[in-house]
Amino acid sequence: MEVLIIEDEASIREFEVTYLRDAGYKTIEAADGQTAVELFEQHKPDLAIIDINLPRMSGLDVCKTIRMTSTIPILIVTARDSDEDEVIGLAMGADDYIKKPFNPNILVARVQALLRRHDATRSLHFKGLSIDPETMSVVKDDKTIQLTTTRFNLLLALASHPKAVLSRAQLVDRIYSDPTSHFVYDRTIDAHVKALRQSIETDTKNPQFIETVFGSGYRFIGEAE
Repeated sequence: MEVLIIEDEASIREFEVTYLRDAGYKTIEAADGQTAVELFEQHKPDLAIIDINLPRMSGLDVCKTIRMTSTIPILIVTARDSDEDEVIGLAMGADDYIKKPFNPNILVARVQALLRRHDATRSLHFKGLSIDPETMSVVKDDKTIQLTTTRFNLLLALASHPKAVLSRAQLVDRIYSDPTSHFVYDRTIDAHVKALRQSIETDTKNPQFIETVFGSGYRFIGEAE
């Protein structure tokens, strides 16, 4: 998954990048609002972190511009004491905000929570397979497939980021509502993937939806409609 970081202070931008990459995210960086909009249009990231005080174009205007064409999660960052900026940012379509100075681990947690919430609301449609998070239903070739909650969450996590390789640790974070309360072995994830394939694949030896990337994890390879 890719996060667009829009921050004009190099030191702050650097530690945001470091912590998010350590958490498994790819990052794109912009030091001003105009560049941010251009990078957004080029890369179509999964989430944007936007500082309000930016040169060339304000963070609030960047937020407004992104919202004209996208529903990705947006996290507003502000150093101001007034609540007015947060209110305006949320009104312009931001999903959450955080004030400077902040603990970078809290930033990562906010990003993870926003992405989980976003993944949980949108229906996904691929050739031969449809996934509806709101009803937790899966339909393959017009036939409803019954899945456990864990396996549904596993499928949703992979299908929400097609072509992206997700490690077993990343899948644990997305499968369980409180990952810290679960101690999960790699082979447990492998067992869930095996069972999921038996439910949705026509030929488990030649999967058309979930591919194993040896030494790294799994990725969803279904073709979008």
